[in-house]
Amino acid sequence: MKAIIVTIGDEILMGQILDTNSRYIAKRLTDVGVEVVEMLSIPDKREEIFDTVRYAMEKVDLVLVTGGLGPTKDDMTKKVLADYFGTRLVFNEEAMGWLEELLRHRNVPMNEGNRSQAYLPEHCRILRNFKGTASGMWFERGWKSLISMPGVPFEMEHLMELYVVPQLKMKYPALQLEYRMVKVYDIPESQLAQHLECWENALREGFKLAYLPSPGLVKLRVTAKGDAVRELDEVYAGLKKELETLRYTEGDDSIEKQIGEVLRKKGATVATAESCTGGEIAHLLTSVPGSSAYFKGSVVAYSNEVKMGVLGVSREVLEQNGAVSEPVVLQMAERVRDLMGADYGISTSGVAGPDGGTEEKPVGTVWIGVATPAGSWAKRFVFSFTRERNIAKAAAKALELLEEAVRTNK
Repeated sequence: MKAIIVTIGDEILMGQILDTNSRYIAKRLTDVGVEVVEMLSIPDKREEIFDTVRYAMEKVDLVLVTGGLGPTKDDMTKKVLADYFGTRLVFNEEAMGWLEELLRHRNVPMNEGNRSQAYLPEHCRILRNFKGTASGMWFERGWKSLISMPGVPFEMEHLMELYVVPQLKMKYPALQLEYRMVKVYDIPESQLAQHLECWENALREGFKLAYLPSPGLVKLRVTAKGDAVRELDEVYAGLKKELETLRYTEGDDSIEKQIGEVLRKKGATVATAESCTGGEIAHLLTSVPGSSAYFKGSVVAYSNEVKMGVLGVSREVLEQNGAVSEPVVLQMAERVRDLMGADYGISTSGVAGPDGGTEEKPVGTVWIGVATPAGSWAKRFVFSFTRERNIAKAAAKALELLEEAVRTNK
C-alpha cells in the first residue's frame, strides 16, 4: 500500500516551524508496512487544499493530512474536505460534549471559536481528540482512505497511536514490511557505501539498503517487503558479517538512550562540563524520559572564569596550554565529576567557529575528556568548518566515548 502525507500551513512554507509531523507519520506508517511515496506541504488556501487532495486521492490508496483544523478563519481544511467528499458540515452534539469536558478540565471558558469546532462533516468517522479541541476525521471513498488530523504535533501523535495505526493494522492485515537497523561509527558515508558495494549489489529482490548519515555515525537500514520478510534475519546476519571490521551497534535507539539504559543497570551517574558544546550533551542526555535517575547535572563553562571559578580548573594549566587542550578537559571532567558527586564526568572544549581558529588549533578542533571510576583520559578531534556541525559532532562523539567508557568500565 502506498500513501501520501500532506501538511497544511503557511508557517511551514515560510520556515517559521519545522515539519516534524511528516517525519513522525512516515515512520509509523513504515512500521506497519505502508510505503510513503510523497510528502507535500501546502498553504492554507482553499484551491491548494482541494487540488492537492484530489491529486493525492487519485494517486494512492491512503492520504494523511495534518493542519488547518483550528478555530480561526484561515483554518479551512474540514470545509474543503467536506466539499471534496460531497458532504456538509453539521453541528455534532457528541463533539460539543467532548469540547465542553476538555475546556472545563482546563478551566477555559467556551467561546465561539471553540464552538465552531463542533461543526464537522456529516459523513465521516470522527476521531475524538483527548489532547485538544480539533477532532480528527476519517473519510473513505471505495477502498481509499483520507485521514485528517490537527497540525499540533502531540495531538497528531495522539490520534495516530489511538486510532490510525491500530485501525490500519485491522483494515490491512496483509501488509508486510520489516527492517533492521545498525549504527556504524567513524567512517564517512561514501567510504561505507564503497565497503558494502558488492554485498549491496547482490541483494535479492524485495530487499533494500538505506544510508542515513548523522553527526558522527551512519545508520544503515535493511528493509524487506512481502515474501522477503521471511529471509530478513539471514540477510541482516550477512550485513553484520560485512561490518565485522568496523565499529557498529545494533538497533535504532539513540545513543543517549543506550547510555541511560547502561547507567541505570549499573546504578551509575554522570555529569557534564561543556564549553564549546554549550549544554548540548546535557540536553541530549536529559531528552530521555527518566534521565533524572542517572544524570546529576551540568556546568556550561564557556569562559575561563567559569572554568576556574566554578570547576576549579588551574589558572596555570589554562595559561600554559590554552582552554582547548588535553589538560584542561581532563580537569573539567574530573572536577565536574567531583562537584556533582557523579560516577562519570564528560567534558568538551574546542573551536566551534567560524572564527577563532589558528594553525595549531584550526576551526573544528575539539578536545573531549572523560573521567571514570577507573581513571581519566581525553581525545582530540578535528571536525568541520561550520559551527553547527562542530557542536553536533562534538556532542555526538562525546556521547559515543561516554557510552564506551560506561559499557566497558574503562
